[in-house]
Amino acid sequence: MTDFVPGIELSRAFYAEAVAPLLAGVPHSAALIGPGSEVLSFDTSRSADHDWGPRVLVFVPGGLVTAAEAEVAAGLPARFRGFATVFDYHGEVRPGVVVAELGEWLEGQLGFDPRRGMSLLDWLSVPWQRLAEVTQGDVFHDGLADEVSATGGLEAVRRALRWYPEDVWRYVLACQWRRIAQEEPFPGRCGEVGDELGSAVEGARLARDVMRLALLLRRRYPPYAKWLGSALARMPGSTELGESLGAALAARSWWDRQDGLSAAYSRLAALQNRIGLAGRLDERVRGFHDRPFQVIGGDRFADALMAGVSDPLIKRLPPVGCVDQLSDSVDLLMRPGRARTVTAAALGLTA
Repeated sequence: MTDFVPGIELSRAFYAEAVAPLLAGVPHSAALIGPGSEVLSFDTSRSADHDWGPRVLVFVPGGLVTAAEAEVAAGLPARFRGFATVFDYHGEVRPGVVVAELGEWLEGQLGFDPRRGMSLLDWLSVPWQRLAEVTQGDVFHDGLADEVSATGGLEAVRRALRWYPEDVWRYVLACQWRRIAQEEPFPGRCGEVGDELGSAVEGARLARDVMRLALLLRRRYPPYAKWLGSALARMPGSTELGESLGAALAARSWWDRQDGLSAAYSRLAALQNRIGLAGRLDERVRGFHDRPFQVIGGDRFADALMAGVSDPLIKRLPPVGCVDQLSDSVDLLMRPGRARTVTAAALGLTA
């Protein structure tokens, strides 16, 4: 366990020592981005039991893909630092070096090439996990930045995708608060009729939305479910929020569950006030009409954010949000065409 080398470090050395010499004179960029727990630095020794090894993505101009791929395949050592350089990756046995044209790879991952500009639909139809996969990881070499100056290199792509434009950010945050507003009295209502199981399920649903909102407020794309808690734990200042959510999830009564969620809501409200994307609002929870349930009133924060939006197109959007806020189906989110079609239909966008 203690000898484990994170995949990002292994791949960085793999490129420098084994791959780069094979590409001398070939204009290229090289990185470890895209799918894989090592890209987000969540890999452990457990990760090495499947789909894991020395990996590098190499991007070359379109006309050089076949020749570069052959050169790399012929020159790779059989093993690198004890690991096979040809291994099973998602059911396909192949070298850990993938050679591609950057634009085609981006189209496959995102559904578009950001170097040609980004529309509102582009921003809202890409899942957070995919945005994290392209903007995190590491770029080992970006030789295409000069070779393809008209469109920019890999780092230019990553800068363009680093975070939402401010009005898009406000909209996504508003829709996340809206999700909380729609269900925040439900843990109490379930518990009041003796349905503690239903209350716990509702509490967990709200906890997930709170975690995602916390990351979004801190300009971090929330990863998919397996790494959501790990991502929150790494976020500076998240300890008390995590403790509040932990208390809510461990609660055996709806009253205690409500207390944990209320503390979490207030912390998010305070964070939004500090960021200053919207007018300052009262951070305290309050009663839900004349019922004995405490809520933050998520719609207050959604409305305040939308009041700060200046883009008329975004102002007219329905409050349903980006593709992650529309669906959590993996078979939808991981297919760019499907994700784009569903997002366009839900928001009434065509480009």
